[in-house]
Amino acid sequence: MDLFSRSWAALRTAVAELPADGFQRPSGCTGWLVRDLVCHLIIDAQDVLITLVTPADTAPTVDAAGYWSVEDRLPTGEDPLDALTVRLAAAYEDPHLLTFHLDDVGSAAGRAAELADPDSRVRTQDMVLTVGDYLAAYVLEWTLHHLDLTAHLPHAADPPAEGLARSRTMLEQISGSAFPASFTDKDVLLVGTGRRAPTQAERSALGELAARVPFVLG
Repeated sequence: MDLFSRSWAALRTAVAELPADGFQRPSGCTGWLVRDLVCHLIIDAQDVLITLVTPADTAPTVDAAGYWSVEDRLPTGEDPLDALTVRLAAAYEDPHLLTFHLDDVGSAAGRAAELADPDSRVRTQDMVLTVGDYLAAYVLEWTLHHLDLTAHLPHAADPPAEGLARSRTMLEQISGSAFPASFTDKDVLLVGTGRRAPTQAERSALGELAARVPFVLG
């Protein structure tokens, strides 16, 4: 839960420090500008708030890794929900309204996570998880989107190192495969989820795993 808070705080800080023209740059999410990604983060924060107040009285059905599914194709940006996010982001017009809304809702989501009982159970998307596992799953969400946010902003700070390491471990659990030790945690996440293509040297190091990459998370 502490890692959730640190990863989320680092991501919100990165958004707050964006230059005005940064919102119009492409993000690491196909078809989305940075402003679209920030709008998505607002929706994510709302989802966290909703889930934390949606208790379940049955046994957990998944853990943090089981929260994620692996899709069979890379996103194209044409999904109706993705397209809706783009329209919502454009409606803000002034990027300061986006950052204000993210700070407002995002701070509330952060406080709710800190106050939650990690052993209690919540329901989301027809799944039941402990709060601890739900928030652990979101460490991967925050870390990947932090990388997406800074994909074309070379001077922006990377996600926290501990978040990168935990996210690598989770991706390896989800995929059932260990990435080569020569890969940095950041490169595992970028290559492993299809955010960039592996270099020839990386493809060689991946061996048989190269045929299974990327793992598109949903």
